Amino acid sequence: MTEHAHGIGDGPIVKVGLSLPEGTAAAVRARVGKRGFSAFIAAAVERELRGRILDEYLADYERRNGPVSAAEQDRARQVLAGESDRPTRAEPRAHSDARFRGPAAR
Repeated sequence: MTEHAHGIGDGPIVKVGLSLPEGTAAAVRARVGKRGFSAFIAAAVERELRGRILDEYLADYERRNGPVSAAEQDRARQVLAGESDRPTRAEPRAHSDARFRGPAAR
């Protein structure tokens, strides 16, 4: 059997067991219904994974280059908020390359 490496949110659906506090499960069901439960949990897990990868990437960047300046942080907030989707000449472009998926992916 061949193993396939899939990115976050990619690949076939696999069934997994999950334990949640009863109140959390009830809140999710109330918000999205029984049929939307798995999709809601999958989206939350994907957001958490992407956030952790971003945190790892930022920590690695700062270890190599020093702290991110206040101006760079403001610019990143604008891009992430959708206020600007184009990097300026001084900013790197986003990459889908594995080298840019965070230190854990290397």
